[in-house]
Amino acid sequence: MGNQTSPSPIRLHAVLIKSLLLLLVFNLAFAAVNPLPCLGRLSVYNWLLPGRTRLPYGDRPDLAYNMSLYNLEAMFAAHEISGIEKPTQEYRVVLIGDSSTWGFLLKQDETLSAHLNRMGLTTTDKKQIRVFNLGYPTMSLTKDLLMLSRAMEYQPDLIVWLVTLESFPLSKQLDSPILQNNPGPVRQLIKKYQLDIQEEDARFVDPSYMQQTIIGQRRALADILRLQFYGVLWAATGLDQYIPEQHEPPQADFEVDVSFHDLTPTTLDPDQLAISNLSAGVKLANGVPVLFVNEPIYISQGKNSDIRYNFFYPRWAYDQYREMMLELTQTNGWHYLDVWNLVPSNEFTNSAIHFSSVGEALMAKELSSAILKLANP
Repeated sequence: MGNQTSPSPIRLHAVLIKSLLLLLVFNLAFAAVNPLPCLGRLSVYNWLLPGRTRLPYGDRPDLAYNMSLYNLEAMFAAHEISGIEKPTQEYRVVLIGDSSTWGFLLKQDETLSAHLNRMGLTTTDKKQIRVFNLGYPTMSLTKDLLMLSRAMEYQPDLIVWLVTLESFPLSKQLDSPILQNNPGPVRQLIKKYQLDIQEEDARFVDPSYMQQTIIGQRRALADILRLQFYGVLWAATGLDQYIPEQHEPPQADFEVDVSFHDLTPTTLDPDQLAISNLSAGVKLANGVPVLFVNEPIYISQGKNSDIRYNFFYPRWAYDQYREMMLELTQTNGWHYLDVWNLVPSNEFTNSAIHFSSVGEALMAKELSSAILKLANP
């Protein structure tokens, strides 16, 4: 055999240095271009797999094939609303709201949107009314506004915005991780609609330049990939939420406590509430009708229930909130439906705002009449 020459150390070092430089350049270019939004739009959903009926959310992907992530493009690309162009004979309704709208502790076919779609509603000119669930867990009107801004890309004919008082306090508007990790689009909303929120709020997550490199964004990239892989299992099983066999019912007994966040009794101060977000939503809708719905709450019959309706609400605050919403919507000529006591207490699951499939069916029946009136002016 002939003599074989081994690579010299100098050549190996040169190759190593070139590789490191290329890796550095690639990372810096990734940070400069920020391709994550574009990468999020690349999805197996609505192509190889059906679109999800609700936005991705969950912390037990081992038991239910779903997960939470912060890439809005990936979230919406996975949703069924991104799957097809709007048919000419479709009247499109989008639901915006919190975890009760999303359907916490409910299967996909038990949510409010599922009940409404099973009704087979049509307009007088024979358009099929199709309802899309764009609710997302966490309670914040600013989070709802962010989801609404994305929903407008899909040509809704009607927006149903389900609200409750816990989503109003200014102090908690940016508590939601989905807002904290999307500072750019949230700041755009703050600036455009002059929301009562500080653009430089410390809760915003503003990554450094190095944190926007491939290495810094490795978790975000992995989340996009994992969402695609879980889609295969979800499509095969329909499981997108872990629902335990048992759960604690809503709290029914309370201490003598009249507090509601930092607000004190007698007067609900509107300056401490994100009321401007509602008018921002109407402006954002740009002529598309918006129906505000004050969603049902659990009404306790337990100890000190004469002071508090439930864990969230002292009676003084919630009663004034309902009066405020009625006056606000009437003054502005907004569409409004108040169904606060529609669902019986025994049809709530683990929270004062989460109700069973029976409760959702009651909501759907009430809401369908309001939708038909707006769809057929």
